Amino acid sequence: MSLYGLFQRPGPSGFGYNSSAEDVTAGLDLTGKTYLITGCNSGLGLETARVLALRGARVIGAARSVDKAAASFAELRGGANAHVPLACELSEPESVRKAVATLVADSLVIDAIIANAGIMALPKATVSHGLELQFLTNHIGHHLLVTGLLGQLAKDGRVVMLASSAHRQAYSEGIRLDDLDAARNYSAWGSYGQSKLANLLFARELAKRLPAGQSANSVHPGVIATNLGRHMPAFMTALMKTAGGAIALKSIPQGAATQVYVATHPAAATTTGAYWADCNVERASAKGEDDALAAALWAKTEALVAGL
Repeated sequence: MSLYGLFQRPGPSGFGYNSSAEDVTAGLDLTGKTYLITGCNSGLGLETARVLALRGARVIGAARSVDKAAASFAELRGGANAHVPLACELSEPESVRKAVATLVADSLVIDAIIANAGIMALPKATVSHGLELQFLTNHIGHHLLVTGLLGQLAKDGRVVMLASSAHRQAYSEGIRLDDLDAARNYSAWGSYGQSKLANLLFARELAKRLPAGQSANSVHPGVIATNLGRHMPAFMTALMKTAGGAIALKSIPQGAATQVYVATHPAAATTTGAYWADCNVERASAKGEDDALAAALWAKTEALVAGL
């Protein structure tokens, strides 16, 4: 446990900062349920897959290639059908559409989609398909995937978007709808924050569009040392591995807890359109609760997707 965690107490859900993914699923039998996770090959995604399979679920794990997904599952326990690898490169619309087509063709009923994958704080503006790469990967790719699979979502199915408290670091406009190719004043953290704000707003807007019984929420996992931080400056990476990290960082099992809780726990079933942290609902930033911005982002995204 981190020193920061010593001072944290469970919230209204009965869980909190120190809870792990195993803690929040203790006593749950997920046999017969199917979960789709992006970014299954490391960090939070791998831990999420492990715990869901441990509780009896079938896990469809998406990674950039089938080989990456399959390799990550090799060490996990579970039955023969417990882990199903899927290729889904979120920055390539064709790959996402192929993944959707594969799952639709299999007529799968999905109990929850956990949009876990992402990239963070690219040091230089990188553009692909006319879009800044973090926005393309973290938001556009997941928008394509989730909306393409809504017909496969169970009647009580859930969508869980991995956002971040970094959504508070987005540009002052929130989402630069007129500059999604990062042509002006690129900021690594401003663009990352923008993509995480987009994840949050996507869940908020999707919640309004889903039929009764289904839900969409966003989560902040906490600050965790995972592969997501590979583009961080060396001094920050070093700090996370020293005493500073011991004071503040969550472990990977703790970091996976909130998304697993929101995706599986009966107590979270009726909450939708919310932003969660430490396994409890939390207030987002003002931009994160801006319904007009959420609607504008949805409309802009649909227009962009149509051209990709």
